[in-house]
This record gives sequence, C-alpha cells and structure tokens, in this order.
Amino acid sequence: MSDSIIHAQPALKYIPPHLNPLVLKGTKLILPWWLRIGTSIADIQAENLETLAKLYQSFNQGQTRFLIAFRHPTADDHFCLGYMIWYLMPQVAKKQGITLPTPLHYYFLYDRGIPLWAGAFVGKWYSYLGGSSILRGKLDRQGLKSARELFANGNLPMMAAPEGATNGQNERVSSLEPGIAQMGFWCVEDISRAGRSEEVLIVPVGIQYKFLDEPWENVEKLLTKLERESGLSNGSENLSTQETLAPSALYERLLRLAGHLLGKMEDFYKRFYHRELPESTPAVSSQELLTDDQINETIRTRLDNLVNVALEVAEEYFQIHAKGSFIDRCRRTEQAGWDCIYREDLENLTTLSPVEKGLADQLAEEANLRMWHMRLAESFVAVSGKYIKEKPTVDRFADTTLLVWDMINRIKGGNPLKRPRLGKQRVKMTVGQPISVSQRWEAYQTKRRKAVSELTQELQNTLEGMIE
Repeated sequence: MSDSIIHAQPALKYIPPHLNPLVLKGTKLILPWWLRIGTSIADIQAENLETLAKLYQSFNQGQTRFLIAFRHPTADDHFCLGYMIWYLMPQVAKKQGITLPTPLHYYFLYDRGIPLWAGAFVGKWYSYLGGSSILRGKLDRQGLKSARELFANGNLPMMAAPEGATNGQNERVSSLEPGIAQMGFWCVEDISRAGRSEEVLIVPVGIQYKFLDEPWENVEKLLTKLERESGLSNGSENLSTQETLAPSALYERLLRLAGHLLGKMEDFYKRFYHRELPESTPAVSSQELLTDDQINETIRTRLDNLVNVALEVAEEYFQIHAKGSFIDRCRRTEQAGWDCIYREDLENLTTLSPVEKGLADQLAEEANLRMWHMRLAESFVAVSGKYIKEKPTVDRFADTTLLVWDMINRIKGGNPLKRPRLGKQRVKMTVGQPISVSQRWEAYQTKRRKAVSELTQELQNTLEGMIE
C-alpha cells in the first residue's frame, strides 16, 4: 500500500464470501506447515472442545444458530482457531461419538482495511475461505446485510472478534464493541419472522499465549534495541547478566523508556503542531522520588493527554468532532481518511484530467499523512506499566515491549508485519459455555439498548474470566 497511497484510489468495495472448497482444502493442508515456519507457535491446546463439537452437530440438525466470539490478542489468532476446528475438534468428536458436518468450517467477519496493508490477495483468500468484509468506521449497510444473512441463513456457523482488533495483550481484554450482541438479536428476529425455532447462541472462546521457555534475554535485547533507537542509554553497562535480566531492572528500564518517548512526542506536538500539553513531571526521569504506582499514574495521565492530542490533530484536519470512546474516534478518523483516498464520488479515475488527477492525489497523500497521527495513537493506547506490575511475568514483559516496538516502528515508518519473535509459544484456547441470545429476546423487545449492553457485558466478563 506504500506506493499506491500517494494516489487517489477507486472506492473500497465490499468483498463478499465466495467459499471455495479447493481453497479451503489447500489452506487446511498448509496450515500446520505455516504454523511452524510463519509463526512462533509450537503447541496448540484447546479445552472444552466437546461443547463446540456438540454445537456443530446441533447446528447441522437445524436446532441452533451460533457465532463464535473469540479473544483477539494477536494476528495469529485466526491460524489457531482454524487448527482448533479443522484438526483438534474432529479428534474430540471421534472419541465422544459426535457426528460433525462436512465441510467442517465457518463464515467469518474481517475488517475491510486488512487487505489494504496485508495485500489485495488477502482479500481474495479470505473471500474464498468464507470471509465477509465490513467497514468499521461507518454504517456499512452491505457488509451488515451480508453478516446478518449469513448468521440467520448460512450453511455454516459464524465467527468474529468482539474486540474489533488486536490489542497485543494476552491477559487483558479490550472493551467489546456491541456489534456481536446486536447481530445475535437480529438473528433471533430473522428466525422468528421466518417461523423457525433454532436457538441463537454466542460461544465465547478465550485465547492465551505463553512462552515454552522464558525468553528474558530476547526481551532484554529488544528493549536495548528500542532504547538505542530512541536515543536513550540503557544504563546497564556495568551490571552483570543476572542483574540485567532481573525483572525489576527491566521494569525500571521500560518505565524510563516510556517517560523518554512521552517527552519526545510531547515536544513534537508542542513545537510543530502548537498543541498545549501539561508540563511533564521531572520526577519521572528520576524515579527514586516516586513510587512505581506514582510513576505509572503519571505516565498514564501523560499518555492519555498525548493520545487525545494526536487524535485531535487528525480530527481537526478531517473536521470531525471529538466524541465517543477512543475506539469510536479512531474508526471515524480512519473512515474520513479512506473517504479522501478511496473516492466514491469519482466514478472513473482514468477519465480525470491531469489537473483533476493531481488534486485528487494531493488530497489522498495529505489524508494518509493525517491518518498517521491516529495510527500512532492506536499504538500508544495499549501501553501500560501497571500491566506488568500487576503480574511481572515474562509474557507480560514481552507483550508490553512489543507494544513499544509497534509504537516506535510506527514512528520510523517501518513494516508492521515484521514484528520480532521472542520465543516459541504455546497457545491455549478455551471454549466457554454458550450464551443464549434467544432467552434475552423478550428483554430486547422491551429495551433494546439495555439488552445489547447487558449481553455485551456478559460476554466481556466471560472472556475476562478465561484468562489465567
């Protein structure tokens, strides 16, 4: 997308699912190979798969409709879910005498923006695997219509991530978006209108990654690299290896790096975008004057201010009012940028005069530059020192250090697909107890927003309860 982004593009079109049995079979065959060479995943485990197998059986018998709502900490989650359903679940079903349908698969929803940064071939591949695209930043009537139709009438179950995007944290669930709950109620409504009686369920699936061997050395090496790229001495030259790898020492360095980066970014927005930001607390750089909790609180306050300013810079350019949650603001900003790049108002870009084409390209390039501030805010928002302090494991250190890498990589203009691998991991997936949407139908008919909110909160609580 780096070459094309400086030019105006045709409007983004909805990508419908065109499930291709040959593509599905080929993907299933190469998945174990890809997991070995293309990811850090060395072992995949799943709990309570019998529940999911029975649901597939009842779906095939016309008794239920269900949507698998999965935690989304990393970009590798889809590979793990595919392996769970295609390889692990048949083993459990065979032992339990459960008959599974053919093909054993699912429709899934994905962000229309993924093919823009991962490559157009991904959009085609997802389509052939049963993926249905959706635009997150506006009312995507075509995408929602397709998702609603698939959920109520498709010949396969559905799958979607209620968090909306990855958050990079294995042990923290982002606030869920209400779309999954709303889709559940729409499905109940459509089934009722058709005179059918299937029970509609949402099936929560937890996903958690843990390192097989604790890669403290790799975490320290990455932290050293990030310090160097930030122009910050690590201050550990005279320490022994054991002292350097001590969690307390790494934690202090992460806090120090966070304070340093915040200072750089605050100065950037003050000097060049003329933004007002509160003066940073000097004691952040001299940590002996503050407790860890005070340092974390100070960093959190500064980070919130910085995220808000970065979003404001983009919002003001696109003339968007800053309202709603952080996620709402990001999605609206993203869509405003795409509207300037992927032009629905221009039917044929090839018929434009050179002057018109030049103006359209200029607009696209400026929109892309302004969207950078929103992307930067996305990188900043998940960083938290408290995440480590609550539980100083190597997994949480790795999560946080990689989030800092994401942020610095964004500033450098690097490739987000080249995220460092810190060590081999085991993935544990947990199938939760299905949540009946049908049983909430009466409440939904009385107070729709309240019913959607309560169902979303129950799903949130369930996914959080699966974290070990």
